[in-house]
Amino acid sequence: MWRAIRLLAAVAIVGILCWRLGVGAVFDGVAAIDGWTIAAAILLAALTTLCSAWRWCLVARGLGIRMPLGTAVAAYYRSQFLNTTLPGGVLGDVHRGVTSGRATGDVGLGVRTVGWERMAGQIVQLSLAGILLAMLPSPVRSWMPLVLGAVVVTALAVAVAATTLRHHRRARTPRPASRWAERTVRVVVEDIRRGLLRSASWPGIVLASTAVLVGHTATFLLAARTAGAGVPTDRLLPLALIVLVATSLPINIGGWGPREGVAAWAFAAAGLGAAQGLSAAVVYGILVFVAVLPGGLVLLGSCVRPGRRAGRQSASIPVRSAVRQETGRDETMKHG
Repeated sequence: MWRAIRLLAAVAIVGILCWRLGVGAVFDGVAAIDGWTIAAAILLAALTTLCSAWRWCLVARGLGIRMPLGTAVAAYYRSQFLNTTLPGGVLGDVHRGVTSGRATGDVGLGVRTVGWERMAGQIVQLSLAGILLAMLPSPVRSWMPLVLGAVVVTALAVAVAATTLRHHRRARTPRPASRWAERTVRVVVEDIRRGLLRSASWPGIVLASTAVLVGHTATFLLAARTAGAGVPTDRLLPLALIVLVATSLPINIGGWGPREGVAAWAFAAAGLGAAQGLSAAVVYGILVFVAVLPGGLVLLGSCVRPGRRAGRQSASIPVRSAVRQETGRDETMKHG
């Protein structure tokens, strides 16, 4: 039911926007996309994918998984392609975690590694976006002190709860009913300590996440310019950050839905017109889709290689059997 609600919500948002604002501005923005714009989007996507894959390698190394950067880049391209083409926006990350876990022999650890990597990136990006939105003039500037305060309070509450549970576990013998919860807390605390807070990991995680945010923001600014937004960059920057925050909401179809709705609202609140925001968001979605198409090739290659390997194995079995049978027949005739 929740999956159906998310899909219906995404379709409803895009449908209502097209009904109220029309599709003329959208078509004009799409028609303005040229080869140079696509090339710039592909280059920005390559840089952000490289930084994201490096962040994943840092987290994985802290949790005991050695992962080559080239393998991580290919897997990240594949997950981005699946996230962009499938509903929900997270199925590609699930596939990446399961695949890497199978390759290392521990699916649970592989999934946890991807989860911590994505969470670390979201925390850094949301924190930076919140700080910038509190400093720059934007439709949400008055709300940002409240939001940042709530984030700090939540983080402190989580830290205090984890510390309390750890001391409580040491002070008394756990009951069977509470062992699962305590094991979960222990694994979470250990993963965060080893995967995210190591001195060899967290500076690179922060740097990579910052670079990813800069790349995504630059891509949206490119899309807004392509869609015809002629205002100065300092007015577009906070709007781009707001739209990127909305992109992380899980009620979407391949990224479409809340992104367009929030873009229309933010551009209208900034005095640029809701149609301009819708057009910019649509162009951004198209540029992102084109930029992650190499992930489709990686996915196709990963689907073809196992089939070829299985075919070679199945073809070699009869050959070896025939050789053994022929050898046995020769030996029988020799001794007969």
